[in-house]
Amino acid sequence: MYTVYHNPRCRKSRAGLQYVKDRTDDFTVVEYLKNTFNTDDLKLLLMKLNKKPSEMLRTQEAIYKSNFKGKNFTDEEWMEIIVENPKLLKRPIVVKGNKAVWGDPAEEIDKLF
Repeated sequence: MYTVYHNPRCRKSRAGLQYVKDRTDDFTVVEYLKNTFNTDDLKLLLMKLNKKPSEMLRTQEAIYKSNFKGKNFTDEEWMEIIVENPKLLKRPIVVKGNKAVWGDPAEEIDKLF
């Protein structure tokens, strides 16, 4: 079973979801802006990605530029910021078991198949 963390308003996220749909029917979609994370969920997801929170930030978002750009935060602080502002999390993220990938470009998802 694959899990796709998805934002339907994002072109790259839609492309990643379509990439999964073209390869399997065994997936669920989590619209993470509606079904938000808590810090424990995010920490687990980041461990599966093998990434630090700062590596998964969408730095082109207006909220990042106006509130967080150029500031130093700990990993724990970044996780709190992402939980409070889930739009900052890169997408799509596809999970299978204990592994996850950021699906940009969509071909990155092949690492899970």
